[in-house]
Amino acid sequence: MPGTFGSLAGLPFVIVLSYLGAVYSGIFILIIIPLAIWASDVSERLLGRDDPPEVVIDEVAGLFLTVFLMPLSWLNIILGFLLFRVFDIFKPFPIGFIDRNVKGGLGIVLDDILAGIYANICLRLIILLMGR
Repeated sequence: MPGTFGSLAGLPFVIVLSYLGAVYSGIFILIIIPLAIWASDVSERLLGRDDPPEVVIDEVAGLFLTVFLMPLSWLNIILGFLLFRVFDIFKPFPIGFIDRNVKGGLGIVLDDILAGIYANICLRLIILLMGR
């Protein structure tokens, strides 16, 4: 559940950055990914646990990638959120492999980055199929 709440907490930022445009969204992604890797790595060492559930910045980064360069609409936000959570929870290949084998902050964040990319692609396909 922490991942779901972390993703929900990221939604207001997604909406604000969508209004600011693609350049600011891209800059934010370029900042949040290394920041998430660093924060996750530090948190993991401080808490003494692998992928501590208290760390949710990785979900925020993944959610941003899910809706990056998408038209802003409630349907896209809701579908993007749901798709991201499905990929993040079920971890299809290679997400699960990375989650199990890449350690530290990079491993914590990389599976969410891939889940966000998968969700972005699926959301684009849904939009295409719906003719929007």
